[in-house]
Amino acid sequence: MDDGVRLHRLVLVLTALVVDDEPEARRRVAGLLRLGGWHVLEANGAASALRQARLASPDLVVTDVSMPGSDGLSMLRRLRQEGSRARFLVVTADPTDDVRAAAAAAGAIACLRKPIDARLLLDFLRSRTTGPAAQDQPTDIRDADDLHEEDLDAELMDRLQEMYVDALPGRLSAIADGARAGDTTAVVAAAHTLAGTSGQLGHPEVASVCRAIAADARRGVMAHARVVHLQALALAGA
Repeated sequence: MDDGVRLHRLVLVLTALVVDDEPEARRRVAGLLRLGGWHVLEANGAASALRQARLASPDLVVTDVSMPGSDGLSMLRRLRQEGSRARFLVVTADPTDDVRAAAAAAGAIACLRKPIDARLLLDFLRSRTTGPAAQDQPTDIRDADDLHEEDLDAELMDRLQEMYVDALPGRLSAIADGARAGDTTAVVAAAHTLAGTSGQLGHPEVASVCRAIAADARRGVMAHARVVHLQALALAGA
């Protein structure tokens, strides 16, 4: 591959940092971003997020507002003080006017309700430009209730569905391989990832089976019959 082409491709891969103390919520957002072509880092709190941000200089930071022992908005202000040029996206279970105002003051461009709907996240991804020019734009804090059908990018949603199908064999293999190896940690992580993206992209049955597999694995049970059922179910709907 030509060096120029390789460099161009590398430049196009943007990095996102997803911060949430709830593993399932974090993996849901991370999975959607990965399907969208992002390189994704995950942190379970502000301290970990700050360390990773200093090393990776992410283009996008998605954070919950309130986490035990962590203040997502204070973290965003700290990142900006340290020179971060990332776009900030805030998620919260209760996006009140006060929270939206505080998010805007911290530099966030959007405030979405948890759990994030895939199509609403796409609205944000369409404006994923980073850098000084983006930071100079007026802050427009948006909530789920503000978004209308015309805001949703149907073409990009179709592309996400295509990427979901393309990634499905690898996701299923990760679950099956972990189950065969008796690796409960790998099974839980892979099942949660597939459950999150499946639920957000309109495959609730696949998501339900994945959650059951993860629940079994957390108890130390390798549900091989469920894994076989999942493979048949997911591939039938692909």
